[in-house]
Amino acid sequence: MEFTLVSSNGHFAYEYEQNGERLAEITWSEENGVMHMDHTYVSDQLRGQGVAKKLLDKAAEYARANNLKMHAICSYVVASFEKSDAYDDVKA
Repeated sequence: MEFTLVSSNGHFAYEYEQNGERLAEITWSEENGVMHMDHTYVSDQLRGQGVAKKLLDKAAEYARANNLKMHAICSYVVASFEKSDAYDDVKA
């Protein structure tokens, strides 16, 4: 599964599309070295396959590569940060 990084006017996302339909995404805005993680979406047809975690992992890789921190706003990201220490190095 490949995710595409898209950006527009300070808003960023990793998206997964199939046949022109967006089936999953994680979105954020960046300000002062912090990614404000504001939305995660996975379509019903992909649920239960770990896609949201893959998206979050991809965003965390981006944060690490760009020396950014991640501020969890989206409920999925908040819960993931609470459950795992895998993201401690990028938490804001």
